[in-house]
Amino acid sequence: MASSKSNYTVPGLTLKDGHKVAKTLQMRIHALNDLQLTLKHAHWNVVGRDFIGVHEMLDPQINEVRGYIDALAERMATMGVPPNGLPGALVKERTWEDYSLGRATTTQHLTALNEVYNGVISSHREAIAEVSDVDPITEDILIGQTAGLELFQWFMRSHLENTAGDIPK
Repeated sequence: MASSKSNYTVPGLTLKDGHKVAKTLQMRIHALNDLQLTLKHAHWNVVGRDFIGVHEMLDPQINEVRGYIDALAERMATMGVPPNGLPGALVKERTWEDYSLGRATTTQHLTALNEVYNGVISSHREAIAEVSDVDPITEDILIGQTAGLELFQWFMRSHLENTAGDIPK
């Protein structure tokens, strides 16, 4: 591959800070690429009661997450760092385990996806904290994405939650 960094970044950031923010964004791209693939996998493999509702709920989430990936990749490129969307890089650099369910019930998939969302949202919030003092533009992008991810998680939790407000494990 060609050089992983340019000798420029966006105006107002030092080269070092621009590359640091881009490194944070690269891990977010990996996490979101993993999320959209996991959501599509669940979409194909969900069975049982409430199948169609869950099946159809996942496609808009997948499409929105793909848009999030594109926004982060373009932000990285703007900062002079080429984004890497290759699966080998994702697998090599990720810090989480692969999704373990194949064909499973709606409740099983939604419970597992709720945990996936816990991880993605928590790490998005950590990324917000990492960039907040350096780049408010990137911070704003991540804040908007986190709000969307939290909304999607609520959709899933609404299927799992009982009337007492508990989400069984």
